[in-house]
Amino acid sequence: MNTMQFKIALASLMAAALFAPHVQAQEAKLGFVNTERIFREAATAKQAQAKLEQEFSKREKELVDIGNNLKQASERFEREAPTLSESQRTARQKQLIDQDREFQRKRREFQEDLNARKNEEQQIVVERANRAVKQVAESEKFDVIFQEAVYIHPRLDITDKVIRALNASAGR
Repeated sequence: MNTMQFKIALASLMAAALFAPHVQAQEAKLGFVNTERIFREAATAKQAQAKLEQEFSKREKELVDIGNNLKQASERFEREAPTLSESQRTARQKQLIDQDREFQRKRREFQEDLNARKNEEQQIVVERANRAVKQVAESEKFDVIFQEAVYIHPRLDITDKVIRALNASAGR
């Protein structure tokens, strides 16, 4: 047994020794929260999504319009290319390349801005959800609340209670 394994085993034994009296005296009350459902169903998450859509819809429409115009210009060039002189063809190709480069830059900036704002809004939802989880845990005297698990029995799932608490606090 190497030193790392020894330290892990020792820590496990110490944790078991610390919690053994508590577990023997009474069973631990466990709960589970499905964070995906909170992001899908909680009013604060829906409000954050609506806020983002409102904030970014104009820019998104502009990008769609630019993309459509670029596609039309490219198709027009393909049709007219055989009748253009070499210098005209070269100039139009350069123009299309420049327009595409500008379009790609704007699209990248849009995506970066959207991702940054989405992360900000999600962080707000996470903070509020954590407060709601703590509120439910304290009021119902839970010992542990899990957010990730391979399997959870439905009777341990307190997601509905957390969503109700989160929605109730959304108006404040």
